[in-house]
Amino acid sequence: MNIFNRLSLSTFALLMFSATTSYAQQNAAALHQRANAAMCSNCHGTEGKTVDGSAVPSINGMPKDYMVLQMKAFKDGTRPATVMHQLTKGLTDAQIESIAIYYANNKR
Repeated sequence: MNIFNRLSLSTFALLMFSATTSYAQQNAAALHQRANAAMCSNCHGTEGKTVDGSAVPSINGMPKDYMVLQMKAFKDGTRPATVMHQLTKGLTDAQIESIAIYYANNKR
């Protein structure tokens, strides 16, 4: 095998490793985001879709900025709640943002 072929093979391997690593990192970030959002499903239903007539609102497809605003209001106590004020106190602003993005990106 000449040097050009070895160099091409090495370059190809490096590109494949880089692409695989990038995909794995993106996939891990998506899984982490989905895991954060999954904690909402206990009350808000699978993928944030509650059943018709539920007192708990569906959050699937909710606009991101609105959801962030509401979750921060629960967290700081300016919006009354039964359990949301306790749940949001344990979330960072980054987690709130991530959860809001996750549900905003889902179709209603």
